[in-house]
Amino acid sequence: MDYIDYYKTLGITKSATEADIKKAYRKLARKHHPDLNPNDKEAEKKFKEINEANEVLGNPENRKKYDKYGKDWQHADEFEKAGYNPNQQQYSGRQQASQDFSGFGGGNFSENDFSDFFNSIYGSGRSSRGQSKYRGQDFNAELQLDLASAYTTHKQSLTVNGKNIRITIPAGVENGQIIKIPGHGGLGANGGPNGDLYITFLIENNSDFKREGNNLYADVDLDLYTAILGGEINVKTFDGKVKIKVPAETQTGTKVKLKGKGFPVYKKENQFGDLFITYNLKIPTQLSEREKELFQELAKIRNHE
Repeated sequence: MDYIDYYKTLGITKSATEADIKKAYRKLARKHHPDLNPNDKEAEKKFKEINEANEVLGNPENRKKYDKYGKDWQHADEFEKAGYNPNQQQYSGRQQASQDFSGFGGGNFSENDFSDFFNSIYGSGRSSRGQSKYRGQDFNAELQLDLASAYTTHKQSLTVNGKNIRITIPAGVENGQIIKIPGHGGLGANGGPNGDLYITFLIENNSDFKREGNNLYADVDLDLYTAILGGEINVKTFDGKVKIKVPAETQTGTKVKLKGKGFPVYKKENQFGDLFITYNLKIPTQLSEREKELFQELAKIRNHE
């Protein structure tokens, strides 16, 4: 396997943060996506390279192995068990491996003394005593939801690497949140375990509410007469309307908390955040002559008090 510089593929440096990696991946994936570049073989190839780079660098554990072992990062666990340190030793085939290990521990070692792993990596003229098991590669995917879908627990079907899987999405999932689906990554080799699937949620808010964590925020118009005299109004929440009382002489910009009318708490059944509403006073327009006269009378009363 030739060495591939995944950092170069995503156009980032080795000091890039997880947020930098995610941002670079999304930008390039959108640019080279096959749907936006039909019949473009070069774009399709680039898209696959970008996804491969993200599958490695987008997973902190995989990235750590890649930084240390390069193209052999998938064999990191076997290297660790064998005590191989890439900063101290470099192997270039079976003959070099035998030389490097000669005299290890004060004795001379033959090829038969090496682990099955090294024989499988560097080759052996003898039949192998067994094959090492390798864990499959982790996959990364993005799933787009609207805010209403994130409000309720539901199931969705996904196609990942040609396979259809059905997952349950808990209510309250947040934008940018990543969940792991064990065993739905790449197939393991020689009976090794499958990798995992990491799903990043991209939640579009096309509602009248602003979401911050489990709380929701909204502006509510309040007519002049109810603001002055008080009364009741119907307020829209995410799951229907509720009737609330408005005290007399309520000022514009007044904030009110509706407890438990916010967003569901992730994986906490029957727990919700709060809804905070802000009143915006609406001044009446297109007044009749009689209404103007009455307002003028009110103005005179206020001015003479």
